[in-house]
Amino acid sequence: MRYAAAACQTDFPCPADRGEIPARVDRMLEMVDQAVLGYRPFFPVRLVVFPEFAHAAPVYPTAAELRERLAVPVPNEHTERYQERARQLGVWIQTGTFLEVDPKWPGAVFNTTCLIGPEGIAAKYRKVHPWIPWEVHASPHDIEGYDEELFPVADTEIGRLGCAICYDWIFPEAIRRLAVGGAEVLIRVSAYMDPWGATAPMDWWTVVNRCRALENLAYVVAANQGAALRSYPPFSWPGGSMIVDFDGRVLAQADPGPGEKITVAEIDLGALRSARESRLGHNPLAHLRAEAYPLPAGRFYPPGTFLGASAPGADRTAEENERTIREVLRRKPYGG
Repeated sequence: MRYAAAACQTDFPCPADRGEIPARVDRMLEMVDQAVLGYRPFFPVRLVVFPEFAHAAPVYPTAAELRERLAVPVPNEHTERYQERARQLGVWIQTGTFLEVDPKWPGAVFNTTCLIGPEGIAAKYRKVHPWIPWEVHASPHDIEGYDEELFPVADTEIGRLGCAICYDWIFPEAIRRLAVGGAEVLIRVSAYMDPWGATAPMDWWTVVNRCRALENLAYVVAANQGAALRSYPPFSWPGGSMIVDFDGRVLAQADPGPGEKITVAEIDLGALRSARESRLGHNPLAHLRAEAYPLPAGRFYPPGTFLGASAPGADRTAEENERTIREVLRRKPYGG
């Protein structure tokens, strides 16, 4: 099977409250239409991906304020609108992130993206690695008793799709979980800021996307936030949304810089599956020696650090995140 994916970057001012989200959904649905209809003479666009913070960003200093002003349940009226457009056009939409509340996990605010197809939500991914200390929303890893899949993979008619959000991609172990879970297309929903973005001298955005593609023998479709400094201060967001093939080749990339942009390239599932099944060399999944690199327990960021709204200190702050990180550093996570 061959089809095209579209990585779409947005440039919205950050909403102050959830009442401003519908207008952002209006524009993203227009972008879905533009991607699908505009490229129809060339190839069918079947996957459309939007960036982190497209609906709302964690701009308040406490989780309590995020719950009060910006958080929404998922599914919601917005995901219903995406589903309707996916049904009309026969596409799959990886949404920009929502700040999510779920009564099953009282007090928690998650940074969440959904893969939505014609039949509804196929997968919901909650960011496992918040960008601490600044991001104060919860990681599902940190919630005692959390029993849902951390790294879900959706088996769809356009392949097996797995998603992770922004900072998650700095952790090869996280993206490897998606790959060994069967993901053929790795989707990155991101708000990667300067100076770690799409330009020299660091260019982490491009380097990491290419590495994760080649080390997992998978396509990468990565949509990055393109907001100007005035939209999400104190950072500027360099865009550079891109699509990478399973050998790490950049198939398409938006030129770096803020602003709305759509970049499109083809996904060839047949070529990917053939490479995974037949390659004897440079096949990282077939060559993986998983038993050789277990991680020592108890040395890294601790699970169970968020215990719900009724627990003392449940509403994390940047200062609480800093204290937790300092405790991890005292345990010498790098050895010694």
